[in-house]
Amino acid sequence: MELHNLKPAEGSTRKEKRIGRGQGSGHGGTSTRGHKGAKSRSGYKSKRSFQGGQMPLQRIVPKFGFTNVNRVEYKGINLSSLQTIAEENSLTVIDFQSLQNAGFVGKNDKVKILGNGELKLKLDVKAHAFSKSAKEAIEKLEGTTEIL
Repeated sequence: MELHNLKPAEGSTRKEKRIGRGQGSGHGGTSTRGHKGAKSRSGYKSKRSFQGGQMPLQRIVPKFGFTNVNRVEYKGINLSSLQTIAEENSLTVIDFQSLQNAGFVGKNDKVKILGNGELKLKLDVKAHAFSKSAKEAIEKLEGTTEIL
């Protein structure tokens, strides 16, 4: 045991600094609040948006337009993508799980099948929505469409 190895016993020291307990503590005087100003005084509160007198961001950013909170966002997947998934994995039924396994959608996405591309296989497709052209193309090859 040497001087540089010495440590206080476990639990004998405080980890937090004790503020306002005299100059000897190292945190006396201004009690770590600095000198003068609103932040040094008791009862100080700042608005969340206050930026020190600078024009706040919510007053700078233009406010116009409309965002519908009930809008449903779909992940669009084309018929050409369905064709490649079916060929690579030799599938006849394409559902949400097979699209997720192929990496096209995440677990919380909603899927809409779009009519871009060409479909050559008879497929049974299950998705949240279909475009008219996609539905026609799938049913033309005697496949089925099912809305989840």
